[in-house]
Amino acid sequence: MSTVKDGKTAAIIAYFTIVGALIAISMNAEPKNDFARFHTRQAFGLHLLFIAFGILSSNWGNIYSFFGLMLSYTILWFYGFFGALAEKKQSIPVLGPYFQKWFTFIG
Repeated sequence: MSTVKDGKTAAIIAYFTIVGALIAISMNAEPKNDFARFHTRQAFGLHLLFIAFGILSSNWGNIYSFFGLMLSYTILWFYGFFGALAEKKQSIPVLGPYFQKWFTFIG
C-alpha cells in the first residue's frame, strides 16, 4: 500500500494536460513506482488521443464532432483522475489496456 501512496502525486499530476503527463514521467524516473507508471500511461494515451482527434475534428469543421470529442474526453478524464485519487488501478474503458501495451516506454 505504501507504493500506491508514494506514486499518488505523480499519478494525479499526469492527468493535467500532456505537459503534466511528461512531468509525471520525469517524476517517476527514479525510483520507479508501478501505480504512477500505470496512471501516467493512461493519462498520456488519453491526452494523445484527444490531441489526435482534435486535429482530425478541426479539419472536418463539424461542431458536433467536437462536442462529442470533448464530452467523451471529459468523461474518460474524470474516470481516470478519480481512480488515481481513490488509489485504484482502474483502466479507462475500452482503451486503457491498449494504452498499457502501447506505452511500455513509460516506466
